[in-house]
Amino acid sequence: MDHIKLGYAPTRRSIFSAPDAIKYRGLTADRLKELGVDFVDITDINSEGLLYCDEDMLKIAEKFKREKVDGLFLPHCNFGTEYECARLAKELNVPVLLWGPLDERPEPDGTRLRDTQCGLFATGKVLRRFGVPFTYMTNCRLGDPAFARGVRDFLAVCNVVKTFRHTRILQISTRPFDFWSTMCNEGELLEKFNIQLSPIPMPELTDEVKKAKAEKEEVAVTMEYCRQNMEICVNDAQLESVAALKVAMEHLIRKYGCNAAAIQCWNQLQSELGIMPCAANALLNDEGIPVVCETDIHGAITALMVEAAGMGETRSFFADWTIRHPDNANGELLQHCGPWPISIAREKAKLTVPLAFDYPGSLTAEAKHGPVSLVRFDGDNGEYSLLLGNAKGVDGPKGMGTYLWVEVANIRRLEAKIVEGPYIHHCVGIHRNVVPVLYEACKYIGVKPDLYDPVEEDVKAYLRGEDVDFGF
Repeated sequence: MDHIKLGYAPTRRSIFSAPDAIKYRGLTADRLKELGVDFVDITDINSEGLLYCDEDMLKIAEKFKREKVDGLFLPHCNFGTEYECARLAKELNVPVLLWGPLDERPEPDGTRLRDTQCGLFATGKVLRRFGVPFTYMTNCRLGDPAFARGVRDFLAVCNVVKTFRHTRILQISTRPFDFWSTMCNEGELLEKFNIQLSPIPMPELTDEVKKAKAEKEEVAVTMEYCRQNMEICVNDAQLESVAALKVAMEHLIRKYGCNAAAIQCWNQLQSELGIMPCAANALLNDEGIPVVCETDIHGAITALMVEAAGMGETRSFFADWTIRHPDNANGELLQHCGPWPISIAREKAKLTVPLAFDYPGSLTAEAKHGPVSLVRFDGDNGEYSLLLGNAKGVDGPKGMGTYLWVEVANIRRLEAKIVEGPYIHHCVGIHRNVVPVLYEACKYIGVKPDLYDPVEEDVKAYLRGEDVDFGF
């Protein structure tokens, strides 16, 4: 599981009960510990461990920066000090979670101890004035399911933002000539998002393959892993080349400080090595290092975002939208030559020769059925968006390569969305619902969320926790 650290800055206001605020500061910290959340506290800043004045705010900001927190949690333990929350959030430039515990029944004489909800309204307004995007977790009790799920989803949002802002992709050679659809604007990606590319020529990769073969040890381990986990339908020399390519790409990804790669998978590679890179890609994908085909930089960015939204717990797969299902009116074939991780396979993967090519080095396996999220980051003319939606794996005709037949709510609407853009025939799938997390993360990274089904209100209702019981 990917690791995220929160800055924990509970807040109060002086005209409401300080003892009650201190009580809820402790109860909330205890609940975070129960949930396994890593957080940096502020109990060393003042005796209350609460945010309410400028002097302390500056000390808190310095501490959180030093600790390199990935997100800021602002529990309103009573009304809260809205301008200190906004100033701290502005200083940090990380995702912000705004929440407060549900207020109790007023005292018999009418006294109210906290007025937390009222304070949340005020802080939301001031955060907007400061131009600070934030995530609101509905006013609820610490024991409510909405709290636990909201915190976990916020950690995933932080993980997407952290990953997106620290993306560097190994670009192995140029895009294939025929793939004008996968061209990208390297300068714009850097200027807008700090997304960096590390381009290398094909001979640098093939030299690294030769070196891996000569050193033997890592290649031998990888070959044995393949024999244990795949049905091998190629000869030993071809298997060695697949393993060496995997090792070489991993070395280059580490050498250039990258967290993903995009490879020109055909045609020059086949002249140099005599194999397709698909199975090598699959091996790295299974290790949580996305490697995508046809030098699709936007596809690699998508894969990183999807994996981050799943907190690194579930592997993603890079796919083509290909053809309609012959028997299902809203069915579609997701397929690629064979780069999907074997951990998502429904059957034992075969290491063989792919559809449309005469070279070995591709996997063939149907992916598991069940719910999936389908995602695509892309842009035209300087405007970037994230296509988001859900589908489910269904039965269909046998395929080649790695494949999955899926059913969506309305294939015609989705088809038009892809054609009209800014998207192409590539997407990334994952066997879990990451749509709400990615939708929420978009507000922090300057990318427009684009749902291919009209479910925006459903996504917002999920984020508000409307589908879970308040416990009344």
